[in-house]
Amino acid sequence: MLASQLISGGISEIVAAYLIKGIKMEVDDHVVIIGASHAAVQLMISLRQQGWLGAITTISDEPHMPYQRPPLSKSYLDGSVEADRLVLRAAETYDKLKVDFKLGCKVTSIDARNKQLNLDTGEKIGFTKLALCTGARVRQLDLPGSELEGVHYLRTMDDVKAIRQSAKKASRAVIIGGGYIGLETAASLTKLGIKVTVLETETRLLKRVASEQVSEFYKRLHEEEGVEIRLGSKVVALQGNSQVKSVVCDDDSHSGADMVIIGVGVIPNTELASEAGLVVENGIVVDQFAQTSHPDIVAAGDCTFHPNALLKKSLRLESVPNASEQAKAAAASLCGIKKAYSELPWFWSDQFDVKLQIAGISQGYTKAVVRGDASAGRSFSVFYIKDQYVIAADCINRPKDFMVAKKLILQQSKIDVAALVDESSEIKKLLINGEQ
Repeated sequence: MLASQLISGGISEIVAAYLIKGIKMEVDDHVVIIGASHAAVQLMISLRQQGWLGAITTISDEPHMPYQRPPLSKSYLDGSVEADRLVLRAAETYDKLKVDFKLGCKVTSIDARNKQLNLDTGEKIGFTKLALCTGARVRQLDLPGSELEGVHYLRTMDDVKAIRQSAKKASRAVIIGGGYIGLETAASLTKLGIKVTVLETETRLLKRVASEQVSEFYKRLHEEEGVEIRLGSKVVALQGNSQVKSVVCDDDSHSGADMVIIGVGVIPNTELASEAGLVVENGIVVDQFAQTSHPDIVAAGDCTFHPNALLKKSLRLESVPNASEQAKAAAASLCGIKKAYSELPWFWSDQFDVKLQIAGISQGYTKAVVRGDASAGRSFSVFYIKDQYVIAADCINRPKDFMVAKKLILQQSKIDVAALVDESSEIKKLLINGEQ
């Protein structure tokens, strides 16, 4: 009876349920979110869905409203998508959510004891609850010549705007780093008609995250598209007058370049958390509920070091799906609800006409088996096996394999490897309990 009375009085079903359960919600409460990317947007949406009645303020050091980051190295860089199509939500969505944005300003410190933020504008903002969605920043190289015009990093929309301007007058580009960002950037610049060279210090591409079969495929793919791949190449200097002209490696080889993009990984933004006294270890340490070591502060996204029940370990992930799902747990915690994060990590990468879909984390695998032909064509899957269990998969232009792979990882049953690699047999037949 009480629930129907509350709902008929204009209160949402969720809010009514929480009131009945005795969960405290106050209109004077104030959540401040530091950061304005995928985790932040999902968090503010989930806060309202979970019944948060108080104010929500989002602070970002970027001047832009929240936007999608994955297309930056892909469709936005090659010009097939423009900035207006990157927005995560329409402006009216934030109006409905009653979110106040403070853009183009930076939080300089967190006073956790007094629940106050200090901004570089001199402003001080109080909070009841705080969410850290601070993300990560590019890892920079200390190289002679790194200040030259035409040298770029790729992380933000403004970074890509600058790269696009350089690309208009460039004929040769060098990418430092053969990870996913570097390879995606190489593919996008190649589409623009620029001759691209990728310099990678390791003996193969994607060495830390993929099998030899996947590494060899991407080397072949890029070379087929006209990209020069140079492995075992450590960059020691960039040369030019005011404009970059060449990249020098430790073997004294020179690669001509009108522009250089450095993509050698990212560093989680943990400084604010650490200075505020929160526990930090390869990221802001949170529990399965996205709760930090402070009872009124949560964290979500690329900045967190979090436990994953499925993987049975803690880790840091640079992943949009992870950021979104973790934000849901964080929002629940802020509303006094326990909602454990326990999701299977997954990722994707688009390069030329190839879509790679990754399920799980391959670290610790004992065997990598291939379904399809990795030596020719552009369609196959690599399944990573540990103790006869599938723990991860890299699926190249094989969406069906990807969907099944996720279920195989979750079902945690010993796999018939011979059946897995046999393309004459439907892969979905490996699923148990009638899953299709």
